Formats: sequence, C-alpha cells, structure tokens
Amino acid sequence: MADLTMLRRSPLAHLSERLDASGHGPVSLPELPFRAMVSVRVDPDTAVAQRIEAVLGVDLPRSVGTVTEAGPTAVIWMGPDEWLVVSRTEAGFLADQLQAAAQGAHASVVDVSANRTVLELAGPSARAVLEKGCPVDLHPRRFGPDTAVTTTLARIPLLLWQSAPETYRLLPRSSFADYVARWLLDAMQEFEGQGSS
Repeated sequence: MADLTMLRRSPLAHLSERLDASGHGPVSLPELPFRAMVSVRVDPDTAVAQRIEAVLGVDLPRSVGTVTEAGPTAVIWMGPDEWLVVSRTEAGFLADQLQAAAQGAHASVVDVSANRTVLELAGPSARAVLEKGCPVDLHPRRFGPDTAVTTTLARIPLLLWQSAPETYRLLPRSSFADYVARWLLDAMQEFEGQGSS
C-alpha cells in the first residue's frame, strides 16, 4: 500500500523558503508542519480521563490557559472538559489509541490535525512582534511558558501558546495560515539586521 503521508502538503509550503530564511537575527518563524492534533472532551474526574492520561503519559491540565507536556506530547487546556493534544507522534496512531481509551464512555476524541498548522515565533524580539497585533498582555508577569490562550492576531482567531521563555507557538486554522504567516513576516522586518542577542 502506498504511503499517503508522501502526498501531504503543508498550508504554508508555498512560503517555506521565506519562513526558513527568517531564522537570522533576533526573531525566527519556522513552520512546524504535520503535528498530530486531537481534540479530547471528557469529564476530568472520571476513570476514562485517567485512561486517556495513561495513553498520553501526561496529566490533563486542570486550570485555565495551562499546558502540560511530556516527551513529544503537549496537552492544552481549552475548557473545563476540553483539551487539544498536540504531538510529534503520528496523528492516526495517537487518535486510535485515545479513541480506544475512551471506548464506551461519555467522551469525544476527534483527530483535528488538518484543522490547524503550527508556527513557531522565537527569539529575543518575539514578544515585541506579537504585541503589534495581539490583545493579550504578554508581559512575563502575566503570560509565561506553559501558558496558552485562544486570542486573535491581526484580528485572526488562533491559539497562542508560549512554549519557552522566548518561544511562542501560534496555531491558526489552516485557511488563515497564509495571512498570519505573511503578517508576522512583515511585523518582523523592523528587527532584521539587529543580530541576535
């Protein structure tokens, strides 16, 4: 049987050269394509939630805007009974494992990998770039690593996740990815030539 993953095309494949070239200076913007993303809805205080956590190898975060991470997998809090699992593992395999853990229970597990892509804005000037178009208070006293919120950037809805002190992951819908990437590349221009510090 043919390997269908060879036919995949990232929503930002046409911008790959520009995104790759952004890695010089105080801010970079690579795409992290083809991440597995699974939407999980379950009561966190049930045995099925414990089975799901066992499959993930990480606890489901219980508070607003938090992210838990272990190995290749991160779990982002989306609501009191809703999470987005983002992983470097193969999407179908992860979704199958989680669906098996939720079998016969009052829970929902849906592979949403094609719904979004991931852009990683990183470097000393990353926060300054985001502050040009994001209404969230990104000061470290309010927003830090392992924090994620649903917000907007340049009026486009997306999920914003700070994964490290100077690294932000942006998860726009695939249909908005081109606009978001181009907006960020434009917003980064003032920092070009400053060199990394």
